[in-house]
This record gives sequence, C-alpha cells and structure tokens, in this order.
Amino acid sequence: MMVQFLLLTGWMLSVLMLGAGLLHLIPKLGSVGRRISDALCRAPWLDLPITFFTVAPLFVGPILGGWIGLAAAIVAQVSTVLLWTLLHELAHPAAMKQPRIFQFSNQLVGRWRNHAAVWLTAIVTPAFWIVRLAEVFIYPPITWLIDLPKYNNADWVNVSRHKFSGLVGHDLIWCLYCDWMTGVWSLGSEMLRNVESFWCPIRFRSDKKCANCSTDFPDIHDGWAPADGTMADVTATLESMYTDQHPRAWFGHPVRITVKGTPVQEPVAAVGK
Repeated sequence: MMVQFLLLTGWMLSVLMLGAGLLHLIPKLGSVGRRISDALCRAPWLDLPITFFTVAPLFVGPILGGWIGLAAAIVAQVSTVLLWTLLHELAHPAAMKQPRIFQFSNQLVGRWRNHAAVWLTAIVTPAFWIVRLAEVFIYPPITWLIDLPKYNNADWVNVSRHKFSGLVGHDLIWCLYCDWMTGVWSLGSEMLRNVESFWCPIRFRSDKKCANCSTDFPDIHDGWAPADGTMADVTATLESMYTDQHPRAWFGHPVRITVKGTPVQEPVAAVGK
C-alpha cells in the first residue's frame, strides 16, 4: 500500500512539475511560443492548464489507485506547489529581497495562521472549476434557447499577474489562483444576473437580503417587482423589460443603453460603475 502510494505520488509530482516547466519554456520559443503562451493565459485555452494542474490529478489518482490514488494526487499537487515555489524563488533572488505580500500577512496574523488560511482556500478549487464548466457547457445553450446575452469568456477568465514586477514564488502562485478564481466567479455572476432577472424578477421578503444581494444583482432595486406585489406586477415587469429587447439582458446590462433610441455598443462594465 505504501509503495503504491509513493509510486503514484512520485509519478504525478513528476508529471505536474514537467507541465510547469513546459509553461515556463513555451514563451521562450520565439514569437510562436509567445503567442501560444498568451493564448494559454486566456479562456478558452487557459482552461487546459487549469484543468491539468487542479482537477485532472483528482480523477487520474482514483482511477489508478482508488482512495490511495486520491491521497497520492492531493499530496502530489501540494508538493508541486511547494517545490515550484522554492525553485521559482531561488531563480529570482533579487525579488526575494524586496517587500513580499506573504511576509506582511505573516507579521499581521502569524505565519502558521496565514499559511493555514491560504491553503484552506485551495480546497474549493474544484468548486470554481465546476462553475467554469457550467459557463462553458450550460450557459451557451441557454443563450441560444432564450436569447440571453453571449459573452467573450476571455474578457473575464484570464491571468496576467505573472507579469507584475517582483511578484514571485509564494506570492505569485496564490495571486494567479486569485486572478483566475475572481474572473470565473465574476463571469458566473454576470450570467446569473441575466438568468435571475429573466425568470424571477421578484424582490426578496428580507430587506437585509435585498441589500446584501443588490451588489451582485442591481436589478433588485432597479426593476424587480416588490415582494408584496402581485403576479400582475411581475408579468408587467417582464413585458416592459423583454418584449422588444434583444438580447434579453438583465435590466442594467450595457446592451440596453441607447442614445435617442439607438443602442450604444459598449463593453460590459463592472456592476455599479
């Protein structure tokens, strides 16, 4: 059992580290390599390395070794992060002498508390991957069926913090995670705004919930029917907002902006901006 665990861990660690090395090598292969590298930093191609590093081992491990394989996959993933962090920091000694995010956080809350907390965030990585899966495979058919707005996923799902000067090692790997995660979550929220306003534009009974959710769902205060209203109010809202609207976007979507009745083609801005 232990031999199987060690063999699987070693094999997956080697594969993951080779994958990381390949990502470092590609942009050094001339203009073609740089174009490939840039493509891998944006959806849809970004989904490939994300899946390779975060989710694929969790499938491959159990397939090869059951529960032992799953444990080996997790250990290999954690070991990959730690080993890559060490090597990347050794490769950038000058940056190591500069101010670091994790050093400040360690001083603020304590080294072990900070590291324990940041690793806890890694547990939900598969959840973000599932959200991304829904964005790729579930939302597009909905847009075709009921004419909700389509989105260029790359405008949200991309990573660029590796280009920030002095960001290396521990700080870099976790900032890249946040870079990806924030984009995935924001795109999902944008899609949900369309879904919620189209199918159920009714305010919640709880004023506190309305206030809390209005940051992500501005239509709560800008168009949804009142919680003490009637179904006639709801259908009237739907008729006024969707009868002649294409695509059928949430009420505050930029596609609804017009100048003297003419739609204005503007990129989607952040909610509240």
